[in-house]
Amino acid sequence: MYRHFKGGPPPVARREYLTAELRRLVSKGVVARYAPGKYGLPAGVTVKDLLMAIDSDAYVTAAAALARHGLVTQVPQLVECFTRRRHNRSRERHSPLGTLVFTCVAPAVHAHPEGGLAGPGRAPYDLVFISRRHGLDPRSLCTFRHLGRVDLREHLLARYPRTLQDDVRRLVETARSIRQHFSGTKAVRP
Repeated sequence: MYRHFKGGPPPVARREYLTAELRRLVSKGVVARYAPGKYGLPAGVTVKDLLMAIDSDAYVTAAAALARHGLVTQVPQLVECFTRRRHNRSRERHSPLGTLVFTCVAPAVHAHPEGGLAGPGRAPYDLVFISRRHGLDPRSLCTFRHLGRVDLREHLLARYPRTLQDDVRRLVETARSIRQHFSGTKAVRP
């Protein structure tokens, strides 16, 4: 089975390495030990808990943060996380809670919010930032039905390029105009 490795299994598969890693995960609260040799996720684990165990400098932002604040109608499967650290193994971590995607950003863009979740005033900027980085139009990612309620934080604008600032303003203004249009009309019964 381990023909390619002289002297036995690769270091990752050795029992002492696995035991040490499981002990570390149990001490961080990411994994619970149910019985000798039986481990699993504890009930009620959140994305924030998992994120803090992987990278304490990261925070959830973009569409995932907007969904948690109730500002978009879809719940994304990709949870965008901004960090100042480069991940040496993989920038994508798959979990039962979704795929955590770590993006290393400049310190000027990174703002570690309390609670590990970008606020409703910051998440639209990060969404447009990451969408533009991937060459996507943020309007094609989700429905911004309640984004018109967001109060844009003008002090956050200075962290981003002028074109990104304009894109965020247009996105929020479009959401506001749609919201005003539908709130001003009355339903007519046939």
